[in-house]
Amino acid sequence: MSGIIYLEDGTIYVGKGFGYTGTSVGEIVFNTAMTGYQEVLTDPSYAGQVVTMTYPLIGNYGINKNEKESEGIFAKGFIVKNVCNTPSNYMSEGTLDELLKEMKIVGVYDVDTRSITKKVRSLGSVKCVITNEDLKIGDLEKLIKETKIDDNWVEKVSIAEKIHIPGDGNKVAVIDCGAKGNIINCLQKKACDVTVFPYGVSYEELMSINPDGVLISNGPGNPKAASKVIPVIQKLMEEKVPTFGICLGHQLISLAVGGDTYKMKYGHRGGNHGVYDIDTDRAYITSQNHGYSVDAESVKSKGMVITHINLNDETVEGMKHENLPIFSVQFHPEGAPGPDDSEYLFDKFIDMMKEGK
Repeated sequence: MSGIIYLEDGTIYVGKGFGYTGTSVGEIVFNTAMTGYQEVLTDPSYAGQVVTMTYPLIGNYGINKNEKESEGIFAKGFIVKNVCNTPSNYMSEGTLDELLKEMKIVGVYDVDTRSITKKVRSLGSVKCVITNEDLKIGDLEKLIKETKIDDNWVEKVSIAEKIHIPGDGNKVAVIDCGAKGNIINCLQKKACDVTVFPYGVSYEELMSINPDGVLISNGPGNPKAASKVIPVIQKLMEEKVPTFGICLGHQLISLAVGGDTYKMKYGHRGGNHGVYDIDTDRAYITSQNHGYSVDAESVKSKGMVITHINLNDETVEGMKHENLPIFSVQFHPEGAPGPDDSEYLFDKFIDMMKEGK
């Protein structure tokens, strides 16, 4: 079975197909992580995207139920150089190929992923068609022209009804914009009593559980399309409720204070991004997955202080309010995949909640 990747600039990559037999259109992105492909695929933040893994061998340790970040896969396709169909791992419960078939995700392998990565770095955000069906190039060209990329995914990946995970510690309300499972796990490890609310929750609904703090999760797409959260954040600030934002949550906080965000050329995706923490004067390797960033100057004039900076391109990776109990980071302190060096931020959130009591 052949596989084709067709970029909107006309570039064609021909390889072999695997996974589900079909055709999808999405924004092509690349991830530089060496491992963690199952976490990548099940991260709701990849909704609408065709993910290229830069590491040359994917699938070698198989798939298992403990390494998923959500119950589904929201990515539009998956591209790898070499796919392993004979995984060696005592925890493996299946192959990557089987997972993609089950979740109806189109896969292509045996293509030059280095060339694809360089092309994305050069072109920036670009649409592509990924197919392992027998389609003519003219069909792909027509499909890519006629298909509009949806940038409003949050409502589609958020839970439908609130979920309560009991704990003996601080009571945390999570606004689910596409939350990864390990964010909830990290709160549970800190003994937090967690209630996860769907996107679109009102301030009054959040306060109905009398939370000690609110966490605004990661999620896919353009933060400006997730505007329902912004008035809630503004009310949290007004009432001085301890608030922690991660990834999309970080961007939404910037919009809530009157700042701005912008689409990056090709984003940050991988488990090896260096970040400098100004407060601790330390550098950390972080897990990241985002295509938008906070405009630094736009938030500095709104009472926000920059706390973290990306060591590669100096973009904003974290901020806090100069007076209010609110802070956020662009990266993923929960890792999954990637290092957990910055899990200390959950402790910071807990300390902030204790001070607010």
